[in-house]
Amino acid sequence: WGREGVHQIFREWRGVLAEFGDDRVLCAEAWVEPLANMAKWVRPDEMHQAFNFPFLRAPWEAGALRRVIDESLAAFGSVGAPSTWVLSNHDVVRHATRLSMPVLPHGDGVGPASPDLPTDREAALRRARAATTLMLALPGSAYLYQGEELGLPEVIDLPDDARQDPTWFRTSGERYGRDGCRVPLPWTPEGASQGFSATGESWLPTPPGWAGYARSDQSGVAGSTLEMYKALLAARRTHELAHADLQWLAGWPESVLALTMGDITVLANTGQEAVVLPSYEEIIVSSDPLLSTGATVIPPDTTLWLTGAA
Repeated sequence: WGREGVHQIFREWRGVLAEFGDDRVLCAEAWVEPLANMAKWVRPDEMHQAFNFPFLRAPWEAGALRRVIDESLAAFGSVGAPSTWVLSNHDVVRHATRLSMPVLPHGDGVGPASPDLPTDREAALRRARAATTLMLALPGSAYLYQGEELGLPEVIDLPDDARQDPTWFRTSGERYGRDGCRVPLPWTPEGASQGFSATGESWLPTPPGWAGYARSDQSGVAGSTLEMYKALLAARRTHELAHADLQWLAGWPESVLALTMGDITVLANTGQEAVVLPSYEEIIVSSDPLLSTGATVIPPDTTLWLTGAA
């Protein structure tokens, strides 16, 4: 729980890694807040990076996101470490579900009796895609959790007898736990485990209705979440966004995060109303697959990367 004594252990680990050259990295899974305290984990002689859980816990709201981005860059930068960014992992409700809930759930999971579950899966995915498009524009290192590149939502309706998380058993079913984000990936639209295994067996059952998320059905399909992730990662590398300086832009509505990263302008509309686009040369990538280069507005829950924006 953030005890000072752990840091000497990390220094010893760092010394062991140094014996093998410079191609190994230590990343801390440290649920430590505030970020100024987490920065202790990534001092030059300790871990190389730490998962940015305050960013993960932030709601899809422009003001909250800007505050945690600024805090992250300041805290990690104060010790010479790159900031990190993450939206989903094996312990939290997948962000394709979580970000569309008014109260963000975390380690307790969600299930059929949970309040305020998203009812519009497409709208929830649109918000998740927008959040990812913002995250992958930020400087430093981004971590992706298996399945988010397919747009997987949290599995809400796992059968009780299939659940395995100790949280479920320790609380006699009062807390669902984390199984909903740990269901195997759908590789193909058919089969008992949707291509996970030749026998159809898996540690958690594949839910009905996941055929459309299958990797085979998204690969090469324009506008799919998988192809969006590929485009984002390619553009992030081409424009060297991991090493770029972030500059906030003024003059935008409170619901919009507007920033520049090198030669890229990033606009994220977290509000409920469309926002007029400035003039631009090219849309590099858009989280909304329906947005064309002739568009004049940024729809709600949409993030764009532009060049030549006025």
